[in-house]
Amino acid sequence: MDRRTFLGSTGAAALATAVPAAAQKAAAPAAAGTNDQQLRTLLDRIFYERIDGNPEGATALGLDTGERAALKSQLNDGSAAGAQKDLARAKRELAALRQINPASLSPAARLDYEVVSYQLQRGIAGAEKFTYGASMGRFTPYVLTHLTGAYREVPDFLDAQHRIKDAADADAYVARVAAFATAIDQDSERQRADAARGVFAPDYVLDTTLKLMGGLRDQPAASTVPVTALAGKLKAANLPDARVAEATKIMNKQVFPALDRQRALITQLRGRAVHDAGAWRLPDGEAYYAAAVEAATTVAMSGEEVHRLGLAQVAEISNRIDGILKAQGMTQGSVGERLVALNKRPDQVYPNTDAGKEQLVAQLSAQVVAMQKRLPEQFSFIPKAPVEVRRVPKSIEAGAPGGYYQNASLDGSRPGIYYINLRDSFDRPKFGLATLSYHEAVPGHHLQVMTALESQDIPLIRRRGGFSGYTEGWALYSEQLADEMGMYEGDPLGQVGYLQSLLFRATRLVVDSGMHHKRWSREKATDYFIATTGIARGRSQNEIDRYTVWPGQACSYKIGHTVWARLRDAVKQKQGAAFDPRKFHAVLLDGAMPLTILERMVTERMLKA
Repeated sequence: MDRRTFLGSTGAAALATAVPAAAQKAAAPAAAGTNDQQLRTLLDRIFYERIDGNPEGATALGLDTGERAALKSQLNDGSAAGAQKDLARAKRELAALRQINPASLSPAARLDYEVVSYQLQRGIAGAEKFTYGASMGRFTPYVLTHLTGAYREVPDFLDAQHRIKDAADADAYVARVAAFATAIDQDSERQRADAARGVFAPDYVLDTTLKLMGGLRDQPAASTVPVTALAGKLKAANLPDARVAEATKIMNKQVFPALDRQRALITQLRGRAVHDAGAWRLPDGEAYYAAAVEAATTVAMSGEEVHRLGLAQVAEISNRIDGILKAQGMTQGSVGERLVALNKRPDQVYPNTDAGKEQLVAQLSAQVVAMQKRLPEQFSFIPKAPVEVRRVPKSIEAGAPGGYYQNASLDGSRPGIYYINLRDSFDRPKFGLATLSYHEAVPGHHLQVMTALESQDIPLIRRRGGFSGYTEGWALYSEQLADEMGMYEGDPLGQVGYLQSLLFRATRLVVDSGMHHKRWSREKATDYFIATTGIARGRSQNEIDRYTVWPGQACSYKIGHTVWARLRDAVKQKQGAAFDPRKFHAVLLDGAMPLTILERMVTERMLKA
């Protein structure tokens, strides 16, 4: 459920709209900087009002204590009425923001104004234009899929993020188990309403969705994640286990019936579902995809432009891989075929056993530690929060992405977590593991996200800003940075893994625009993906199905990387021998922002004469 993501990114228009024209032309502007405190007060108020309406976000940040302790027993409101409340609140926030003249702000405060204004305007525009699915942050057209829905998100949330230290925390957990049934029904109501307009996922997505629902439902309530996680947390906190029986009863009497109703709905929709993969078939689908791409990338590009960029970058990166493979004696077949052969080599695959997967996680952890020691070469700041490597929970690994990051809590009670999907270790060959570690942990997501979250200089509302083009672009740039730092010296296959990762993201541009703009089938997209990247079919199919339900998001990686690398190279060329990467990377201290604003900021600070 997209509304479960906290303070997610929004964006679908040019930078010129970020600051209202009327505000820019306000008469008799005050001296720059005089309204900074007024703006900070407003932004902090907006942040905490959003927290009050986002219990899961409050828990994720460790802010569900004190006067907000009641939030710990609640889940987010996933109803249609809740979405309308979010929209109305965003309009009030934008109106309040427009009362401040940006010309009266210091440069730092003006940046805060621009970023938040951009977020609000694009979120409002998306929600008003596209009234199905979710479009105030990441565009997700379908309420229920293998990647969206309370049925799959709440158990993982309770397990990974709800902390239990005392009886009050335990009671709050049980209350959330009861609220789980309501969350499921809210999703069902919204999906039923959208289905009346013909908006529901393709058949193959619904097949996986039903499989995941069955994984939760078709077992004793006492064996489900919400109950077993509670038992473990109570034991760790030295609390009596009586609440386990209470949670089990709630699962049986409330949650399972709600899930049965939802499964019946999805089964019915599966009988009506089409096989078409693309968003083009949705109401105003062409415009939807264009908006989704811009929301994810914060760069205006047509589907055709995305496709052409992807094809060009696929060709360039494939040539680089070809040279390394030939030097390793791998000369026969296409680049994709040789990557497939490399993936199959016994020396490149961990055993698909629990012991083998433990070895794989240990290798990832060692890679993170090794990079952490090198960070001072490139950064003058290092986040305080640690980062750990963990497996994706088995209950959701069938539909989960291959790897992802979860930020640490602000109160220090939970580390940052780099999750790796080990459904099948064959999908994660050894030569590609290091670059994933640099992407998800350091110097990628963990360093970038926690640098902003731990900052005392930017407003709270901006510390967790999730502009995908910025954050995913940074993480992919981090992979390039690791290569430039010499992390693959003496390891040509590791460098192949890095280049395969770049190729993987360039191929995403082709298949995402292929499905949603050029009307490619799932099968055509999958075959192209495998032939181009050499990534195992299981993982490749999982990727294509992900792009089906998150239109445009997959484009943010390579487009964002292109902008980050171009800006860094421009500054390096201008400054020559005086270039200090630590000073360039200090831009992270300003928090995430649309790429258009990032480009202007870097230009003003580092590229003007």
